[in-house]
Amino acid sequence: MAVDGLDIAGRPSWWVARHGIALVPEGRAVFADQSVRDNLMLGALARSSGRDAAAVSADLESALALFPVLAGKLDLPAGALSGGQQQMLAVARGLMARPRVLLLDEPSLGLAPILVRGIFSAIERLRTQGATILLVEQMAAQALALADRAYVLERGRITLEGPARDVRSNPAVMDAYLGRRADAGPP
Repeated sequence: MAVDGLDIAGRPSWWVARHGIALVPEGRAVFADQSVRDNLMLGALARSSGRDAAAVSADLESALALFPVLAGKLDLPAGALSGGQQQMLAVARGLMARPRVLLLDEPSLGLAPILVRGIFSAIERLRTQGATILLVEQMAAQALALADRAYVLERGRITLEGPARDVRSNPAVMDAYLGRRADAGPP
């Protein structure tokens, strides 16, 4: 796998992060015993030297603006947050790295529908701000509504790719992933 001509396959995570790629893993993986603030600052670790302190502070404010519920919880242990708040924290921590590419692996996994809407709303805001996001998501309809480009994987192989609107209207995709038959018309 290459990003901007750099082969990242097999590289250590610190190297990948320093080259502008941040991963928000499936299952959140927050540091439960560390404070929300510490979790966020860990996201900026590779760039938090003294010369970048003002930018890190500004990015913290941006992350908290995206997920305001975290602002009042900065001193709490991350493990004390609800699952949805932990997912918000994981996304915000990824953003603190100021990545060129943000990888989101199943951000809706295990969340209540209202929290899923909040996460997807935040992803949409990031997208409209120009963020490059690679989203792996089980909720195909929501992912395709956000995406510019889509890939369908079956058994680890790409079986269909193209503009998201074309993939979304593909009869096979509609039938298999969107829960409606291609000939049934709009939902």
